[in-house]
Amino acid sequence: MNAAAPTTVSASGLSLSYRGTRALDDVSLRLSHGVTGLLGPNGAGKTTLLRILATATPPDRGALSILGHDPGTVRGRAQARRTLGYLPQNPGFHPGFTAFEFVDYVAILKELTDRAARHAEVRRTLESVGLADVRGKRIRALSGGMRQRVALAAALVDDPGFLALDEPTVGLDPEQRMRFRELIAQAGEHRTVLLSTHQTEDVAMLCRRVVVMDKGRVRFDGTPGELTAQARGRVWSSAEREPGALAGWRTGTGEFRNLGEPPGDGELVEPTLEDGYLLALGGLTEVAA
Repeated sequence: MNAAAPTTVSASGLSLSYRGTRALDDVSLRLSHGVTGLLGPNGAGKTTLLRILATATPPDRGALSILGHDPGTVRGRAQARRTLGYLPQNPGFHPGFTAFEFVDYVAILKELTDRAARHAEVRRTLESVGLADVRGKRIRALSGGMRQRVALAAALVDDPGFLALDEPTVGLDPEQRMRFRELIAQAGEHRTVLLSTHQTEDVAMLCRRVVVMDKGRVRFDGTPGELTAQARGRVWSSAEREPGALAGWRTGTGEFRNLGEPPGDGELVEPTLEDGYLLALGGLTEVAA
């Protein structure tokens, strides 16, 4: 994170357990304007962290400030919710709603009480995500990509200063994912965006900062370039399977790409962000055929 950039979201020592399992373990994080990527395997604690930051779930302990508001108090939580937007993994659409009605419903929850002004804001937000022409269509009649854009519009209504996005590009085809990346990049130009994803290519293309989580803890926090650099000298190709590699798989050329500590005669190759991510998690336990 740029030390000169003002902090907009600050979390300190966040922890949360479910039925004796520690889902989040002493996580501290400071966010500023721009898009930050949140990477991690299933069960890493990413969704738990986003739910806490979106004030949907309170932590067992820890301190949190969202755009100057303390969600630990009733008043602070209400103020924080007015200034943030949240796109969960499962937005919970009512299939009978139109796109306009769904975004309008979220705007009402944000206490936009003036009907004319609220409807103008809903129309503006739907237009900003390219849905002006289908705002009267039922959500059940929209494609998966359009439904995701409706969910993003709901998160963006009333121009929040902090946007928490949980796997927004999952299930989208390449063209839809490209369109969504454009929208996320635009959203991060003047607000703080935290993007939770399994897609390392999304992080490489969108994020100036990346946080890697595993087993409820932060394993890496830095730039995508710094994460990639951690794999330099630890990625090599070979004609045969390398039993000592942390991870390895056969590529389209027929050779194996390996991660770990290379042998003396290993042919080093340029690392990718995904290589750095896998090594931050300790590699994989199985070698792919």
